[in-house]
Amino acid sequence: MRFTGLLLSVRGRETAVLRASLLEKDFKVVKVDVEVAKCSAELRHRYRVPLADSVIAITASLLKAVCFSDDPHFEKIREIKTRWL
Repeated sequence: MRFTGLLLSVRGRETAVLRASLLEKDFKVVKVDVEVAKCSAELRHRYRVPLADSVIAITASLLKAVCFSDDPHFEKIREIKTRWL
């Protein structure tokens, strides 16, 4: 039983690393800077969304990029355009 759990956790990590590398090929990865952090806090307060969602949304807004997601939190954020996955 313990071996199975270890195997699953290793496979899970390998899958996550593979998915991240595939995303890097298709999407631009940007760093969170002070402006993003401050604007994210304001957006989080305004819409009452989780921290990660506010960082994603404000980054999309500042870059004038489309946000690809299936997360319903993004539906209410007027500052971004969203394409649903």
